[in-house]
Amino acid sequence: MSACDPQRRAFLGTFVFCASGLAGCGYMVGNTFGPEVRTVDVPIFQNDTFRRGIEYQLTEAVQKEIQTRTPFRLAKGPGADTRLTGRIIDVRKNVLGETQNDDPRELQLSLYVAVTWEDLRTGQLLATQEVPLQPQAIPLTGTAEFAPEVGQSLATATQDATDRLARQIVNMMEVPW
Repeated sequence: MSACDPQRRAFLGTFVFCASGLAGCGYMVGNTFGPEVRTVDVPIFQNDTFRRGIEYQLTEAVQKEIQTRTPFRLAKGPGADTRLTGRIIDVRKNVLGETQNDDPRELQLSLYVAVTWEDLRTGQLLATQEVPLQPQAIPLTGTAEFAPEVGQSLATATQDATDRLARQIVNMMEVPW
């Protein structure tokens, strides 16, 4: 088959036409994080609840999620391009089901967090949304169910909830389509 074969030319023309038609369909090549941000400062989250220590666990989960899923590097203080701050607003433990003796059979742990991501170079907020808490904060919720009867504990539920919440926070850092 020669380079000037009409069937080959028709096939290549159709392929180029279809490929160029997909270019504007909202698909992205590469990661979905902005190239203008290289470093992120993630200070320890504030904790407005009576459950101590959860702020360290959530901050660590967010930092690990940033390191594994994003091209961003963690940096401290004013040397960073951006700062991701968070405040734990509420931690709730609800009983979902009880035994006939009123012992908790299944429980749910919920974490409510407000997060702000700002550009330290320009002062611009990179993630904003109008909410009742603060206009520059995005409330996020992480939940986990656990059943003490089958060996699950508040510690395992807390780890599940903080991991889910960390994923949501890093998802918030993605560039919108």
